[in-house]
Amino acid sequence: MLTPSLLDTSVLIRPTDTERVLVVGAGGGFDLLSGLPIAFALREQGKTVFLANLTFTAATRTTARSVAPDLFEVDAATEGQSGYFPEKHVATWLADHGYPDKVFMIRKGGTASVRAAYAWLAHELDFDGIVLVDGGTDLLMTGDEAGLGTPVEDVTSLLAAAALDIPVKLAVCVGFGVDAFHGVCHAHFLENVAALAKAGAYHGVFALMPGIPAVDAWLDVVSWVQRHTPGRESIVSASITDAARGEFGDHHSLDRTRAVDAELFINPLMSMVWGFDLDAVAQRVRYRSHVEHAASPFEVAAAIEAFRSEVPLRPWRDIPV
Repeated sequence: MLTPSLLDTSVLIRPTDTERVLVVGAGGGFDLLSGLPIAFALREQGKTVFLANLTFTAATRTTARSVAPDLFEVDAATEGQSGYFPEKHVATWLADHGYPDKVFMIRKGGTASVRAAYAWLAHELDFDGIVLVDGGTDLLMTGDEAGLGTPVEDVTSLLAAAALDIPVKLAVCVGFGVDAFHGVCHAHFLENVAALAKAGAYHGVFALMPGIPAVDAWLDVVSWVQRHTPGRESIVSASITDAARGEFGDHHSLDRTRAVDAELFINPLMSMVWGFDLDAVAQRVRYRSHVEHAASPFEVAAAIEAFRSEVPLRPWRDIPV
């Protein structure tokens, strides 16, 4: 085994040991877009890359092809949901730029149905690596933090991915700070990163920097999808891309944030990609046993709420910088 060098980024090295990788959005909506820089970089290395996303799109109101229960296949020719259909818009951009344009949509459901969709993908696509991507940082919340953000979608995806028996499983967070509006205490995020580091499950961080082909392609596809989602653009994606372009402070690139007169704090930390061992992240979810067999998102949410009513929560802590 070669000795790692300081020049090696652990989170980027791990997928290079694979040949077929699934890059999948954990929390629905635009999360897939936050994983595209990694997807583009892996394709540059000759890897076969598949794309999937937990979806907020009403798949049955589109022409997406049903391939399994709660799982649909989208490509550039798919029609429907023109006002909000990020998977279709990603597929269109990919086709226009010479990439394979297939994107799988996983219907938002309970832990059991999402796990079954992941199992079908693993069997049919025969991938040996998965990169589960969260636009934001609430994927790392264990359950006793001051705020969990929006955990229902993230945890169902996380536990579904953890159930897979494949060699390489990575959990990735992009957008440090964007979850402040969802009540996430970022001191608790950093505390959780430290715990994963102590366990040998933290794989480092890297920056999304313009001028790198994979990053430039990501910036372009995000702009494309945002333009085709008028009024429902992703604030998370806008914050991350604005940060990557060097914007700072109360910078608004969307009418959505201007309209509510929200003060933003765009900064370089938002464009950093944090990588972790996926199984270790899943094992740290304290309410895991409460939701593993949940049949619906409502059951997942109720189980999380019940768990939090019974355990002491960490008090809010500001970052002293």
